[in-house]
Amino acid sequence: MPMTGRAGRAVKAGNQASAGDLLELVRSGRATTRGALQQATGLSRATVGHRLDRLFRAGWLREGAGGPVDSPLGGRPSITLEFDDAHAVVLAADLDTRHGRAAVLTLAGEILAEHTGALVIDEGPEVVLGELGRWFAELLEKAGQRADAVCGIGLAVPGPVDSDTGRVVQPPIMPGWDGYDIRGRLGRAFAEHTGAGAGEGGTRVPVLVDNDANLMAYGEQRTGYPDCSAFALVKVSTGIGAGMVVGGSIYRGVDGGAGDIGHIRVGADALCRCGAYGCLAAVASGGAVARRLAESGVPAASGSDVRDLLAAGHPEATALAREAGRQVGDVLATVVTLLNPGVLMIAGDLAGTPFLTGVRELMYQRALPRSTAHLDVVTSRLGERAGLVGAGALVVEYLYAPERAEERLAALGV
Repeated sequence: MPMTGRAGRAVKAGNQASAGDLLELVRSGRATTRGALQQATGLSRATVGHRLDRLFRAGWLREGAGGPVDSPLGGRPSITLEFDDAHAVVLAADLDTRHGRAAVLTLAGEILAEHTGALVIDEGPEVVLGELGRWFAELLEKAGQRADAVCGIGLAVPGPVDSDTGRVVQPPIMPGWDGYDIRGRLGRAFAEHTGAGAGEGGTRVPVLVDNDANLMAYGEQRTGYPDCSAFALVKVSTGIGAGMVVGGSIYRGVDGGAGDIGHIRVGADALCRCGAYGCLAAVASGGAVARRLAESGVPAASGSDVRDLLAAGHPEATALAREAGRQVGDVLATVVTLLNPGVLMIAGDLAGTPFLTGVRELMYQRALPRSTAHLDVVTSRLGERAGLVGAGALVVEYLYAPERAEERLAALGV
């Protein structure tokens, strides 16, 4: 019978269990000694040894401290096996409408070097991704890492993404990005600015792209709520989006459009950036609150400006944030009824007490008690780093999944 690994993935038993399957068992903590791997897979001692040898030669596994002695007769402790998270690094970036954040991370998600700066999404993919390549080169130097140590790049963008192609699909707030080859351009920018050639086995360094709310949700769920089987995150910044992690995996829908709650119609007459009237984002996002503040004479042009005003305790910004929270909470009553999550996390520029208070007021009033009986409504733990951590985790899970691991081992010649 197949065994289940991370995020419900099946791990093959018997002679079909590959080196990648053994790696999955070790990484998940389900089998961390040679004996445990034999028992979990049904492989012989010699076969387990041969497949582990491939992983050791690739530098992906290391031996840890001896485990407990299980036999009542005593004897030598079993040597534990560990995933060597220092053998490579990941590059990650998180784009917002007016700024970006990039980092070098270990395979365990630790940030080694980080940079935040102005990066205007309206300038288009050619300019923005080229600048990211320059940032990556500087960050690698700062972290003391060589370009050939990079095993993959993860990118979070504020729009719906087709995960098969890595291209954004009709993004409301990313003019000029629709259908653009983000993976190819970012890969070239990385090579141009770092001088890196092809990666392992002659292959180009892989680039993975996903929606920012999806990757924030993935980072937060894996880091703080790994046992939560249905996790939802709502990001309220310049726009509004939601990310969902169900059964340990990001839920994207059929073409990456899941979670785009900012364009649910709420009956207002405000014009949204998508061209429609009455979208939730047009009346309750950080950008919408900024516009209302500017109309009343308060200098504010974006969600980040609203965040600063809220931090300073500005009374009008506080009142508008609470009102926006109520409008979002009305929509979230439907979301929690449909998804029945265990955790609902509010993140982004408006994710403070006034907004959260408004969300709770309307959501608990409108949703059925059954839907919220076991629901925790919380704010972000990782803050502005959530998207980076999620992007890094996405790359690692992709690269070291059993089938992909086998392909990479073959490319390495081990």
